[in-house]
Amino acid sequence: MTASLRPIDVDLLPAWIDRSAAEYAADLVATGKPADDAARAAAEGMAESFPNGELSPGHAVFDVIDDGVTVGYLWIGPDTSGDESSWWVWDVLVEPDQRGRGLGREAMRLGEEYARARGAHSIGLHVFGFNTAAHRLYESLGYETTSIRMRKRLE
Repeated sequence: MTASLRPIDVDLLPAWIDRSAAEYAADLVATGKPADDAARAAAEGMAESFPNGELSPGHAVFDVIDDGVTVGYLWIGPDTSGDESSWWVWDVLVEPDQRGRGLGREAMRLGEEYARARGAHSIGLHVFGFNTAAHRLYESLGYETTSIRMRKRLE
């Protein structure tokens, strides 16, 4: 396995935006958010991040490539703090049938290199509580927990 990152074809960006929004909405639903609210939040977030369907300055969306095949994607860019040296992994996904082969680890490593080359001194991300595999991956890569948000359902 020798994964690489390739900038997404600009013609494919609208379909990718739709897919990323749908993936995010599904994650929000998995946390208990009503489907309509989740879809609205995902659509609003993407509209803010991709004004007029274009990348915000400094952001990049990559296809993760393994042996010439697209096996996932990575969206990376500056975080919202205003500190140009603080970056964020906005979205990362390895296709379900490609998981367990180290591709997510390699995509993250390549994303870190990309950010470092552009002046990043730190990189952060959000992981949903139910995504224990991703949480373990990020910890193994040296990411530290900076906050924990908890909820209890009262029935």
